Amino acid sequence: MKKKDVPQDLCYFKDNVVRDVMYAVDENGQYTPVISDGWSVKNDALGVVWDDIREQCEKIRLRVLAKEVSPLAYHLRKSLQNVCLLSSYSGVPKRKIRKHLKYDEFMKSDEDTLQKYADAMRITVEELKHVGEWK
Repeated sequence: MKKKDVPQDLCYFKDNVVRDVMYAVDENGQYTPVISDGWSVKNDALGVVWDDIREQCEKIRLRVLAKEVSPLAYHLRKSLQNVCLLSSYSGVPKRKIRKHLKYDEFMKSDEDTLQKYADAMRITVEELKHVGEWK
């Protein structure tokens, strides 16, 4: 692909600082990195993936409302994290995170631990405690 042909189809990257780096051939025939604002084919694939994640989150949200799992389970999925990643990002042991996936145990969590979870997911503690509709 030539440098001038690198796709610039805004969708998921619109109004974001995140961009794709693609490699294209410049006027000298050398591969060079080119910033792309997206590609419609990739955007379509991402759309399918995000639809699936939204569906999974909705199922978890209903389980949270039924007090079968904690809001932490919902926010883990929504933030595309798992127990291992959250432990790494928050410094909270995996054993404790697994315990907090249970509704009653999560509700007993201390504010310091909740703040660590929230910081790792880049949300507020108040957002962490609730599961609203997907925006």
